Amino acid sequence: MQEKSLGELAEYVGGRVNGDPNAIIRSASTLGRAGTGDISFLANRKYEKQLWTTKASAVIVGKDTPAASVPLLIADDPYYAFMQIMVLMHGHRKHKKTGISSHASIADSAKIGADCHIGDFVTIADGARIKDGCIIYPGTFIGENVQIGNDSIIYSNVTIYEGCKIGNRVIINSNTTIGEDGFSYATHKGMHYKIPQKGIVIIEDDVEIGVSCGIERGTLNDTVIGQGSKLGDLITIGHGAKIGQHCLLVAQVGVAGSTTIGNYCVIGGQVGIVGHINIGNNVTIGAQAGVINDVADNKVVIGAPAIEADVARRAYSMIQFLPDMRQNIRELQRRIERISLMLESDYDQDAEQNNEP
Repeated sequence: MQEKSLGELAEYVGGRVNGDPNAIIRSASTLGRAGTGDISFLANRKYEKQLWTTKASAVIVGKDTPAASVPLLIADDPYYAFMQIMVLMHGHRKHKKTGISSHASIADSAKIGADCHIGDFVTIADGARIKDGCIIYPGTFIGENVQIGNDSIIYSNVTIYEGCKIGNRVIINSNTTIGEDGFSYATHKGMHYKIPQKGIVIIEDDVEIGVSCGIERGTLNDTVIGQGSKLGDLITIGHGAKIGQHCLLVAQVGVAGSTTIGNYCVIGGQVGIVGHINIGNNVTIGAQAGVINDVADNKVVIGAPAIEADVARRAYSMIQFLPDMRQNIRELQRRIERISLMLESDYDQDAEQNNEP
């Protein structure tokens, strides 16, 4: 952990200081929990009142933020600046340089690059290619002809099936499986017959995959996770699906097979997406949505079935009134029936009178 002045931090992130630039910063915290020596940030305006109650020594804010009771570091993107400061002061997790364990099982035909560190009970099968600077934690299985790029980190108990391709600087967290067979069966006379899965999984550069995810290989086409995309925990990507570049998928998302998701999409937790549809670029899908149709570029959708957010909010705001509306409709129906009976009775009376001799 490093100690920096607020002025030094502002220079590092390309911001400016409103207040004492000599304030000493030793760590970071939230607005509510910060104390002396901590720096915090304001990325959501609903917490703006805490600028006057926080015990932080400084707060990172945007250019349009009003004055506060503490020194401010003003930045174009407060949350990004906070990330830069966190990396500068705390750094990412350090990985021990263990070398290659004598308890690892590495096939003679496998190729291991320079400065790789491979833990106990790792299995690396024939023809695998692992490039320089990779760290593979204990208990991982890497199948035949798998390719892993430079500086990738594979945590404990990950399984990578044969033929899959992992890019550079990829992080795969514990208990995730890459390249298992897709959920693909032909049903005939009530029996489900397994279809061979001939595709592979391709994970491009700078992807991070969370804990206990399942990325299925394609039946005929490859399953692709695009460059820079980040997947949370407990996510399933179906066979032949394609996730674009720099997407964010929050925990427990399920994407069915052969669906294509564009670039820069954000998909909330527990979203379900059916197969064989296309999601455009820059799409946001709210948590627990059920997506059953194509979604065009730049749309925000929520709900199950998912519809455009503005329409959905109006629709969902009416739900609480539905019981009363139902009762009112029933009452109107009864009134209409009574009026109809009265009109029929009057008609019959008029008819009788008109037929009198």
